[in-house]
Amino acid sequence: MNQDEQPSSAALIGFGEVGRIVARALRERGVDKVAAYDILLADRERSVEMKKAAERAGVMLADSQTVLAEAELVISAVTASETLAAARESARFIRRGAFYLDLNSASPRTKAACGECIERAGGRYVEAGVMTSVPPHGIRVPMLTGGRSASALQPWLDALGFQARVVSDRLGVASAIKMCRSIVIKGLEAIMIESLVLARRHGVEREVLDSLFETYPGMDWEGNGTYFWSRVVQHGRRRAEEMREAAATVSEAGFDPFMAAAIAGRQQWVADLAQAGIFDDVARPPASWRDFVDRILGGATTPAA
Repeated sequence: MNQDEQPSSAALIGFGEVGRIVARALRERGVDKVAAYDILLADRERSVEMKKAAERAGVMLADSQTVLAEAELVISAVTASETLAAARESARFIRRGAFYLDLNSASPRTKAACGECIERAGGRYVEAGVMTSVPPHGIRVPMLTGGRSASALQPWLDALGFQARVVSDRLGVASAIKMCRSIVIKGLEAIMIESLVLARRHGVEREVLDSLFETYPGMDWEGNGTYFWSRVVQHGRRRAEEMREAAATVSEAGFDPFMAAAIAGRQQWVADLAQAGIFDDVARPPASWRDFVDRILGGATTPAA
């Protein structure tokens, strides 16, 4: 494989936000055939919007067997809880020698199981730890890769514009880095959400934010409060799934996942409120995190999870 070579065909397993961003970037980078499969294609209502997005991006939507049959590069971008199921489905149809790049936020043990599944079927599995939110970076989002096929895949990733770096030829290293980071990032979101709901309930949010700024003056506590709320309202379910994988990572290491489990619970709490429609009338982008909190304090649901 030459440094400037790239695949002529690619398949996306999962055509949600991340899958669409990656698929569109692959087409823009000159990949001739980009196909995608998503389990939600079976949902008539959701498939309509998905098909429109695929048409705009020049992506073919089809069943898993069709999209995997000819793909030289398969990219898995599903929710954390579906990581292993996606690998098992892909193993049924993946062509021998095809690369399988797993972008999902899953524990080292889950990634190892995925790798065994794909490699037993003749594919070349590469795990990736995506180190920040894909928007606004797009395909250039920083990611760490690992596995015995990671170095072989690197020239393709470079040619396609990925910002990827191999960290190990062993599976589990990249995902461990990702999971450890997630405990802090998603934990900070959960702590701020809980603190701000309580502070607003007592009418002391200004004093709390001022005190936080005095202690950590390099942090924009007001602005980040709004950012944290907006991200969790929009992606809380996905974040909760990721934190359950983080909790599994802690358990796999022989420790009780007290914090990771609690973070998952608070992220899920916000996700459930969002699904119930409590934030539907909040302007986006919101003027403040207070818009979200006031929907909770003014509604039938109390802040206690």
